[in-house]
Amino acid sequence: MPEFRPPTPQFDATRFIKEIGRGAQGARDLSREDSALLWGAVLEGALDDLQLGALLIGMRIKGESNDELLGFKDALDKRTPQLALPISRSKLVVIPSYNGVRRQPNLMPLLALLLARRGIPVLIHGRYDFATRVDPSTLFAELAIPRADSAEQASELIARHHVAFIALVNLLPNLDKLLALRLRLGLRNSGHTLAKLIDPAKEKSVRLVTVTHPEYLQKMRIFLANSKATALLFRSTEGEAFANPKRRPELIAFKAGQHEMSFPAEDGGTSPIEGMPDVAENETTARWIRDMLAGHVAIPQPILDQVAVLARLASEV
Repeated sequence: MPEFRPPTPQFDATRFIKEIGRGAQGARDLSREDSALLWGAVLEGALDDLQLGALLIGMRIKGESNDELLGFKDALDKRTPQLALPISRSKLVVIPSYNGVRRQPNLMPLLALLLARRGIPVLIHGRYDFATRVDPSTLFAELAIPRADSAEQASELIARHHVAFIALVNLLPNLDKLLALRLRLGLRNSGHTLAKLIDPAKEKSVRLVTVTHPEYLQKMRIFLANSKATALLFRSTEGEAFANPKRRPELIAFKAGQHEMSFPAEDGGTSPIEGMPDVAENETTARWIRDMLAGHVAIPQPILDQVAVLARLASEV
């Protein structure tokens, strides 16, 4: 994994580090404007290694405020390539994929293909560096989801196939380098939060925004409302952006910042699904997904519910 070494550091982050790095009692949140300035410099590779490391650890300990998240998004939007979408009444559904699964089949590609089958454009973006999880890249290949090497190529592939995958390194290379630091630091950092906020079709997209821990639901609910987002918020399945097929999570739909409960969380324990593989291996998962797409076996209802919400949000222009 390449090191994150900006060639010509030119941004002094001292004053920001002093604000966020004073410990649990003394740390202060940055304003939206300062957060946008700081993270813009980070995304441009303008901090030296020492200040970058201090910033990431300080922010990890303090946690991001809502104004800081809004600043993240402001900085990210200015630097995210925008896709040229096909003429359509459907918005682009944007799916982040940064974990892979560990124990059960990854049905995120099924979600993407069900949307694409309806003519809804879909972009999956991601990166994978977890040795203990199954990298879904080969799953995309098994299911003929085309891979783009640039935003321009992603636009072309979506126009032809309605769906494409792009690795983060080909969309936002400096953000990719920031996420790669997890292996050196031993911790996730704010770059992983930034990755979930990527919007390559501003005002023409529906983003899947997922959380792993329940306490982040409220934080992201406030952020999506304040940023006037159109999105679907829910708890991920093993970190991947699909509804748990055994027990549907709460699905919260946002349209221009206004939210509604589209589906409540299902109660009770997880139920077995007939025919569901008990492994996360890609070839087996691809075979099961192909059988579902062909109508040979039933598609789990939580996935169908998720498709229904996203199709509605994508069609509301």
